[in-house]
Amino acid sequence: MKKIFQNTKGFTLIELLVVIAIIGILSSIVIASLNWARARSRDVTRLADLRQVQTALESYANDNGGSYPSTSGSWQGSCPTYGSKGVTGSNGWVPNLAPNHIATLPLDPRPVGAGGCYLYRSDGKDYMILAYQTVETYNNTNNPKPRPSEPNPGYVQFAVYTEGGRSW
Repeated sequence: MKKIFQNTKGFTLIELLVVIAIIGILSSIVIASLNWARARSRDVTRLADLRQVQTALESYANDNGGSYPSTSGSWQGSCPTYGSKGVTGSNGWVPNLAPNHIATLPLDPRPVGAGGCYLYRSDGKDYMILAYQTVETYNNTNNPKPRPSEPNPGYVQFAVYTEGGRSW
């Protein structure tokens, strides 16, 4: 009697399962690295957006006798919690800054619920702009200024401000 499976070549079930497990582990490592890189990229965008608005604010002040657009000392932003402000004109989250000093005001690349967005506060002579409740990869080396204490000290936030706005 002839043996049917005597000279068959191939992989055993154990070998196939080991290879599948190794591929699974490697793919989860790659996905974790990509997610961190995406989060870091959004934080770099946030910092660039804040600096861009800061430059536009300085241009506005140069054209308006050293005064910044005022919010009467209250916070406002594009998220519902802070007024659902737009990106241009007198209803922009920085009033009257766009389109004359910046084409449109930037929006956070990944806003978080009703509270996470860019915020602005000014009394006319000082200001603070911050990425509120959306910072994802914070560490002390990539924060351009110290974390502000308001509006919520429990969250990490990137902030750009004048010296007088530092205490807000």
